[in-house]
Amino acid sequence: MFHKEGQKIILITFLLVLISVLAAHFFIEINWLKLLVQITALVFLIIVLQFFRNPKRKVIRNFDDILAPVDGKVVVIEEVEEKEYFKDKRIQVSIFMSPINVHVTRYPVSGAIVFSKYHPGKYLVAWHPKASEENERTTIVLKTPKFGEILYRQIAGALAKRIVNYAVVGESAQQGEDAGFIKFGSRVDLFLPLDCAITVKLNQKVVGAKTCIASLAIKDEDR
Repeated sequence: MFHKEGQKIILITFLLVLISVLAAHFFIEINWLKLLVQITALVFLIIVLQFFRNPKRKVIRNFDDILAPVDGKVVVIEEVEEKEYFKDKRIQVSIFMSPINVHVTRYPVSGAIVFSKYHPGKYLVAWHPKASEENERTTIVLKTPKFGEILYRQIAGALAKRIVNYAVVGESAQQGEDAGFIKFGSRVDLFLPLDCAITVKLNQKVVGAKTCIASLAIKDEDR
């Protein structure tokens, strides 16, 4: 299954590939060159199709866990000052998506959407330290029953030129549901309460709507 954000691009790519294959067949007489053009066109189609794939995932919703919003690799786990919304210290967990990852963004928790803002910006490489504050991005805040408010930020990378965000203030989010899409290489930052327990490690590969990023910390009185 393919994401709806890719339907137009997939259609255009299919038509261009079809034209290229037919043109090579009728107008190129050198067999190896004809085959090379046709194979290159088909490989390009496969790359576009795999980029916009949208695998269905069965989500077991849990108010005690924060799930990965995207597929990718954890590249940052650190305590930082979140300057846009909270203006205080939070734990930042950043997930980098390469062009071969699924690029669907999914809600990491269930809750009320209380903030959703788009920021135009630069296109620094997604792992650049300033990408979270200077690149094209969207910031979304969800109010949850147990974690309070958590923030996630979709960040465009050097190749990504368009971020799609479905979060609308006043509506409710369901953990694991489609929250948007980022085209080509990019990353998502999570800003979490200091007292939550991080359950992933640096360089760990995570799966959107499946991997637990953080859970409620166990207090001494609860043991």
